[in-house]
Amino acid sequence: MNYLFTSAGRRFELLKLFKRDLKESRLVATDSRPHAPALQAADRSYLVPPVYDPDYLSCLLEICKRESIDAIFPLIDSEIPLLARQVKLFQDQGVTVFVPNIDSADRCHDKFAFYQYLTEQGIPTIMTYDTLVEAKAALTRGALTFPLFVKPRYGSGGIGAWTIHSISELEVAFADEHTLIVQPLIQGEDIGVDAYVDAISHKLVTAFMKRKIETTIGGANKTISFLDERLFLGLGELCQLFSFTGSIDIDLFCQDGVYYVTEINPRFGGGYLHADGAGVNFLPLIENNLKGIKNEPYYGEYSDNLVMMMYDAVVFQEQSSLVDVDLTSG
Repeated sequence: MNYLFTSAGRRFELLKLFKRDLKESRLVATDSRPHAPALQAADRSYLVPPVYDPDYLSCLLEICKRESIDAIFPLIDSEIPLLARQVKLFQDQGVTVFVPNIDSADRCHDKFAFYQYLTEQGIPTIMTYDTLVEAKAALTRGALTFPLFVKPRYGSGGIGAWTIHSISELEVAFADEHTLIVQPLIQGEDIGVDAYVDAISHKLVTAFMKRKIETTIGGANKTISFLDERLFLGLGELCQLFSFTGSIDIDLFCQDGVYYVTEINPRFGGGYLHADGAGVNFLPLIENNLKGIKNEPYYGEYSDNLVMMMYDAVVFQEQSSLVDVDLTSG
């Protein structure tokens, strides 16, 4: 199999896992920045235009043709709705794109639409407001109290997220960024789940759960595993409300025994390294699906209370050989 990782960025360790387990496979990575570290973990790397550039899709299709790509894994949120709309272009070249359908991609990308959909479906989530006027009105009637949590409606990785303690801070936040959502600041346990949804049945196959000990911009860097079969069953029901394919990253809060779903990122999450380290390996599941084999659900085959502690690492490369092919120069 030949795998393409788009917008690979810093996901060096993820590509290393594919190299470790899929020794007969070939890894190709793209990014719009030549200094993206993950390009150095690939067998072949491409510099491409930014995701929203008019030539971006044609570049990906050209790479798929050149490299006989079997499957694509986008690694940033903003790219997922774009690829979800163009799946057929890649399928016509025999390429499987690990993205959800258009409706699911849009709902996950738009955090307010995600909140509305979960509320309609009766899934516990956090009360969310999408305008300054509505947030102020909620504060006036007592439905919201400080501190608040605001973040971009279409954001990713915690970038642009603020804790707000006053009306004046709230007004400043909206002055800087108009597409914000406002939520109460939840004091419960911050939970992350790496789950695999079968690309054939579109049902939950397995899930790895962890409590977040420390979080920085970009995700949790210290986590501890736990097991909860009740949560696993609930996640199975949640996934049936969407049409996912492959690895997904789910964020929740647990307060008074209730799990509140806050986000789903339909891609490999940065915390997947913890799942793999605990023995929950999605790569054989991916290979099965690409061979037309449906995976059967399983749960709980990992250790409770296993701690993951991320640390910084570096990769060196000569400037002249940072990328193999530059598709940005025409």
